[in-house]
Amino acid sequence: MLRRLPPVRDARILVDAATRDDAAVFRLDDDRALVATTDFFAPVVDDPFTWGRIAAANALSDCYAMGATPLFALSLVGWPRDVVPFSVLEEVIAGLGEVASAAGCPIVGGHSIDSPEPHVGLAVVGEAHPDRLLTNAAACPGDLLVLTKPVGTGILTTALKRELLLESDLTEAITVMTTLNQGAMEAALAAGVRSATDVTGFGLLGHLANMVAASGVGARIRGSDVPLLPGARSLAEQGVAPGGTSRNLDALGEVRWGSGTTRTDQLLFADPQTSGGLLLAIAPERLERLLAGLEQAGTPCAAVVGEITATKGTIIVETGGR
Repeated sequence: MLRRLPPVRDARILVDAATRDDAAVFRLDDDRALVATTDFFAPVVDDPFTWGRIAAANALSDCYAMGATPLFALSLVGWPRDVVPFSVLEEVIAGLGEVASAAGCPIVGGHSIDSPEPHVGLAVVGEAHPDRLLTNAAACPGDLLVLTKPVGTGILTTALKRELLLESDLTEAITVMTTLNQGAMEAALAAGVRSATDVTGFGLLGHLANMVAASGVGARIRGSDVPLLPGARSLAEQGVAPGGTSRNLDALGEVRWGSGTTRTDQLLFADPQTSGGLLLAIAPERLERLLAGLEQAGTPCAAVVGEITATKGTIIVETGGR
């Protein structure tokens, strides 16, 4: 559908939709570029305040994935005003505000519509140096892939919707989803990372596929090294997965699944994430500095999950059995 948009010819636009990056980038001058992104979604948990916190962290994540510091945000709200009381929306907005404030990103306005289902999120504007952007298109063969949050949020929140779990069972997942990727970004920039993406709705493999396509490279993932949230594997073994998982798997390009890879592994690695971590491609000689920076930042994890290869367009997934 995006092919119907007019081609971008303005030299000030450094990043647009062509590379499937996490945000658009507009150069202001030699030292400043604006980074713009937006994201919103329906509830993934029952508590409205927590939903707002997750929605804010998720929207801000795209800025961090580009190496940008958020400047301000606008709220986006779709609300069934005759079905769900506005007092619930107040709690959601309070959650949005708390996380945005923690990020130093004031919410200065927004827009709302009447909607059959509730949706909330943010449009975020950030700032980055044009020469220090993190993009999908800068991964190089030999780079190692580092993931800063475990996966499995889609499976766990789907289990909550199916009443297979209580919200109290999602404590660790909620902590992960409400953790800002700011520290991960700062550690990445300090270590010299130039290629990154955040792992959200397309799942780990979907976002890696975008990086592979934009950079003209391949990748290898070691499934046994991919960190998982507690309970995600056992639920996936029972076939619990969001509807988006199948679409994510269908949309993948050339993926070579290792002989030990199971259907459960496929569900986990294509699981649509909400407010997932950053996937960073880093030269091996810079890895130690990156891992030290991630540890200092207190990211939920800092796992080396694979590497970039020279086999253009191909992703190899080695055995994910545990």
